Formats: sequence, C-alpha cells, structure tokens
Amino acid sequence: MIGRIAGRLEYRSTDHVLIDVRGVGYIVYVSNRVLAGLPGNGEAVALYTDLLVQETNLQLFGFTTLVEKEWHRLLMSVQGIGAKASMAILGTLGDDGVSRAIALGDWSAIAKAKGVGPKTAQKVILELKDKAPGVMAMGGTVARATGDEVIDNEPAPAPRKAPPKGNPAQAEALSALGNLGYAPGDAAGAVAEAMGAEPDIDTAGLIRAALKLLAPKG
Repeated sequence: MIGRIAGRLEYRSTDHVLIDVRGVGYIVYVSNRVLAGLPGNGEAVALYTDLLVQETNLQLFGFTTLVEKEWHRLLMSVQGIGAKASMAILGTLGDDGVSRAIALGDWSAIAKAKGVGPKTAQKVILELKDKAPGVMAMGGTVARATGDEVIDNEPAPAPRKAPPKGNPAQAEALSALGNLGYAPGDAAGAVAEAMGAEPDIDTAGLIRAALKLLAPKG
C-alpha cells in the first residue's frame, strides 16, 4: 500500500497531478481544493495517498491531511459513494467541513457536492456519524506528521479575527457533541474548557478540541 508520496510536481491537470519520485512518475488524483493549494510545477510536494485497486485499474488519490484521507476512506464505505463522489464532497467542504457536517447531522452540506443527492447525503450522515469523534481527533498535515518542512501543501490561513458577539461556535459544538451521544454536562464542560484555552476558535476546531478532552484517559 502506498500511503505517502513525496517528490517534485511535474504537471497538473484538472483532477490529477504527476509527481516525480526519484525518476518514477506517479499520477495522483486530487480534489479541486487540494489542487488549488499545491505549489508550482517543479517544486517539492508531499501528499498522503490512498490506493484504489480495481480489476483493470489502479488509482492513487492524494490528500494534505490525515483527516482528509480518513474521511475519503470512510466516505467510500457508504453505498452510493465512489471515489469521484468522495473527492467531490472533500473538494466542496474540505476535511473540517466534512467533519462539521457529519457531527452536526447537516446532510444538506454534504448534498452540495456535485453528484451527491439528498438521500445519499442522509445515508452518509447516518452511517458515519459514530465515526466522527475518532476522525476529528486525528488532525495532522503531512509536514507535521513527518517533520518534512520542504513544503506546506495548505495555503497559509488568513489572520483570524476575534469572533463577533454571539459567536455560534459554542452552540454548534454543543449540538454536535449531543448528536454524537455525549451527555450535556460533559459536553458543556469540555466546550467551556476548550474555549477558555482558545477563545477565538472556530466550530470545527472547537468540536475537535472538545473531543480530545472527552477522550478516555490512559
């Protein structure tokens, strides 16, 4: 199994790139979101990969984070979601967006992806809801996981502004944790602690931080 590719970006197409690894070129399929964040041709690049094995075809799919790769694997386990639909969902929402939509039970967000209808989106929420805590707690980009600083595949985030009054992150995080089966008291305590450590955290980050606090110790 090929789990990671690191080399030089040779060229890009509309849905894939060619990465040269010591003279061997690998075609890696990526979402439009990943494609937009990659460096220029000739520059160093590193991606987590997932290998799809079919009877007459082998395809590599590339991701900038472990969370994104894991969501791809889980999305494809849902009947009606193939590789193309999975990449469309990830390209539309990103890994944080998928995590947030599934934790909140927001099937309409999933249905915004091209080729994914309401019924399939609802099935995604139903089948993957219990997997959200484990996936969101993973985190990590290629560079952070490997210590490889030659490239950062994700565009630098814009400076975060202080949240407006009535920031909905807290309520949305509490709702998501409730949907995931956590007791209201436990969820409220974890959310409060996470917000105390980082007051301007966004919803996806707050859910992830609270899940880590709620995870069994030891």
